[in-house]
Amino acid sequence: MVVALVVALVMKTFLVQVFVIPSGSMEQTIQIGDRVLVDKFTPWFGAEPERGEVVVFKDPGGWLEGAHGSSTDGPVLRAAKQVLTFVGLLPSDSEQDLIKRVIGVGGDTVECCDEQGRVSLNGVPLDEPYLAPGNPPSRQPFKVKVPEGRLWVMGDHRDVSADSRFHMGNPGQGTIPVSGVVGRAFMIAWPPGRVHQLGVPVSLSSVARAPADGGTVPNSAGGGPVPEEPPLVMGVLGILPLIGRRAGRVRP
Repeated sequence: MVVALVVALVMKTFLVQVFVIPSGSMEQTIQIGDRVLVDKFTPWFGAEPERGEVVVFKDPGGWLEGAHGSSTDGPVLRAAKQVLTFVGLLPSDSEQDLIKRVIGVGGDTVECCDEQGRVSLNGVPLDEPYLAPGNPPSRQPFKVKVPEGRLWVMGDHRDVSADSRFHMGNPGQGTIPVSGVVGRAFMIAWPPGRVHQLGVPVSLSSVARAPADGGTVPNSAGGGPVPEEPPLVMGVLGILPLIGRRAGRVRP
């Protein structure tokens, strides 16, 4: 039991964590109830998120309500749950994580919409085959230059995703800090019929990087209600036979 707990803690902290998807903001790429594997290992070697990658990140402030009901557990049960949550074998009620696709990195200019209604990246219109059927690239016009060290992120189900577009009035003006990224979601691990790797669209990865000049966030046009978006559910480490069958939660 002790060895299993130690292995679970090491896996959750340094290697791979599983997150349960609670909302449809990344459909059809990732669906409600999917378990995604998140790589937390490569960032230790300086790897930074790239355009097109799906990333899990901490709430940069104001993206999630963060309201949690009070616990009715007794002191012993509460302590036991805290230990299991700490090592990643139970969901956490305090996780404030989200999952989105990286559209722009530091120095990029992201804009919507052109005459065909497309999002453009550094002036190049994007082909976005990953969008949920029936969703336009954006119903909200915007133009943003992403500062260095930050990311512009959007959900694949644009009509229900409370992404960067809806938080341009927050600190960071809709962008999120690279330092807040938990890791890259690289595979759907459950249910069995949906197991596959999460690739990076060529339409995003092939666009040339903009010259670095310490970008700013200029013109933007916001409007409309902000979609409600629950936090992700922290990971299930139970895919490892040694550890067990349950883990924590993340927020979408």
